[in-house]
Amino acid sequence: MSDRKFIDMMMKAARIHEFGDASVIRHDAVPRPRPAFGEVLIRVAATSFNPTEAALRAGMLQAFLSVDLPYTLGWDVAGTVAETGAGTQRFAVGDRVVGRLDGGGAAEYVRAPVDVLVTVPDAVPLANAAALPVAGLTAWQSVFEHGKVAAGQRVLVNGAGGGVGGFVTQLAKHAGAEVIATAGARSAEAVRRHGADLVIDYTTRPVGASLDGPVDTLLNLVPLSPPDAAALASLVRPGGRIVSIATPVESPADAEVTATHMVARNDVAHLAALVELVEAGAVAIDISESRPLADLADVHRLSEAGRTRGKVVIVP
Repeated sequence: MSDRKFIDMMMKAARIHEFGDASVIRHDAVPRPRPAFGEVLIRVAATSFNPTEAALRAGMLQAFLSVDLPYTLGWDVAGTVAETGAGTQRFAVGDRVVGRLDGGGAAEYVRAPVDVLVTVPDAVPLANAAALPVAGLTAWQSVFEHGKVAAGQRVLVNGAGGGVGGFVTQLAKHAGAEVIATAGARSAEAVRRHGADLVIDYTTRPVGASLDGPVDTLLNLVPLSPPDAAALASLVRPGGRIVSIATPVESPADAEVTATHMVARNDVAHLAALVELVEAGAVAIDISESRPLADLADVHRLSEAGRTRGKVVIVP
């Protein structure tokens, strides 16, 4: 085999060989995968960073999310089909796709089952689409499936400045709700652009002090201390709902409030519906930054220091 052909069969991948701080992320040259039955090979346009991946890298998720090492990071992927495996008829070479994977997106190529992918319309920038799967599915399911947000409701989005929060705010507003959102000064303007009717700076005053009455639904997106969780729960009216993707938030005693602690699941129907809203202009993808794959460790460090906003896409 010629050296040129050998090089063409290799690719870059951001992998961890052990758990630890961001310095364990290595940029390896590895063989380009081949799609198996029911799979396609995707030339990656981008993945996106999710804070939960930093927790995985640090070894904090081993109790309920076991991965084999070395492990290629990247749960989100958007790109172009480069090769199809046997038994794949949904997509052809050249198709633009997006999906949520179990890892592997932080590379130049990744193989993916066709049943986790949806088509990306030409009107949606392909690299931006990489921000949708994990954060978008989490938002969709928290708003519609568990929160059952509907027109006329008052919804409190706690932690609206993050990647999930941007989608949650827009989807709740799209549903016709009045949206009250908490955000720091760095994220407040973006949260307003996403449609929040009221933005509360949680760093300057208690959230409850800014409300003129209870809310129908609390959507909590950030870790909370027990006192803070209890304070937010007390803002929900009897018969209302609490949905948390982070710290579980318990219903106040005898309040008849439904409380759910959720973990998003992969659902291509939800992802396809979200892509349709983006194509129609009803939901915007807020990309705060685009960074090369070589900067992935720096993005992990910035996130752990609380210095990222919105969604950061990673381009190989």
